[in-house]
Amino acid sequence: MTVFVADFSNYTDWQFYEFENITGTPPTEEHYTPCKIDTETLNKYAVVVIYALVFLLSLLGNSLVMLVILYSRVGRSVTDVYLLNLAMADLLFALTLPIWAASKAKGWIFGTPLCKAVSLLKEVNFYSGILLLACISVDRYLAIVHATRTLTQKRHWVKFICLGIWTLSLILALPIFLFREAYRPPFSSPVCYEDLGANTTKWRMVMRALPQTFGFLVPLLVMLFCYGFTLRTLFAAHMGQKHRAMRVIFAVVLVFLLCWLPYHLVLIADTLMRMRVISETCERRNDIGRALDATEILGFLHSCLNPLIYVFIGQKFRHGLLRIMAIHGLISKEFSVKDSRPSFVGSSSGNTSTTL
Repeated sequence: MTVFVADFSNYTDWQFYEFENITGTPPTEEHYTPCKIDTETLNKYAVVVIYALVFLLSLLGNSLVMLVILYSRVGRSVTDVYLLNLAMADLLFALTLPIWAASKAKGWIFGTPLCKAVSLLKEVNFYSGILLLACISVDRYLAIVHATRTLTQKRHWVKFICLGIWTLSLILALPIFLFREAYRPPFSSPVCYEDLGANTTKWRMVMRALPQTFGFLVPLLVMLFCYGFTLRTLFAAHMGQKHRAMRVIFAVVLVFLLCWLPYHLVLIADTLMRMRVISETCERRNDIGRALDATEILGFLHSCLNPLIYVFIGQKFRHGLLRIMAIHGLISKEFSVKDSRPSFVGSSSGNTSTTL
């Protein structure tokens, strides 16, 4: 594998701190003042251990989720199909975690092709995740607020919607795929980052603004709107069973936001600093670099959390898993008969089928 080597002879070792985090490439502004930054913001061996644990949990958990949903052909709801795709996205991303862990310990030693591939999977995982959650919120809104059972139960539409989500996620992630390169800056270990050529700041703003608008802010607003009216309807009608049926969905959305929102807020702060909306200082660059490293780990952690939510909150998932284990003789059948219901995400009616 060939590692691209760029010519950075005009920069001092003080100016290469940005290659060690996600904040950018060497600045070109005339008024730039070099900063001596400590690039070891986090203990790399601790990060490797975290990535390894997340990889194992995600691989096991999301495989089980996909198995339970695929096994439950009878009574599978529209939401189940979305959750199946969500588990698939997390599983695909989890497969890249050993590579990210190795890069934390040794630097990027895998060359440009793999740099592009794993970066693409990371971006697709994020965008498909939030777009799928937005679709679930619309499905629940239609089913509960407008009671449009016909629209929410036509599964052949769901297949096309999921295909559209994967396609849109790939489009939103395409800039990262096109511009990512493997670099070996002087005085630094190799890195996997964007090569934007001239007008680095301008292009970086475009690459951040468009995906964050259409792949984060818009789906987030859709979820807030749909779940706001859904909760109002549920509370107004005093439908306690439907409240319980929605618990897992709300938990999945909440965990997603807790894991990824901090990273994107820090990314927005970094963008504002680069646009000179907020003042840029050496201390602030260092703080944002550390924050991006930490919040990126939090985002990576999300890939293993949904299965844990299903286990601790999703009664139907537990039953489905126990039933599969009983069929294959792993446990006695007595365990699988408790709380036996047909859907993966519990539901109080056909209109509110939400699998967990």
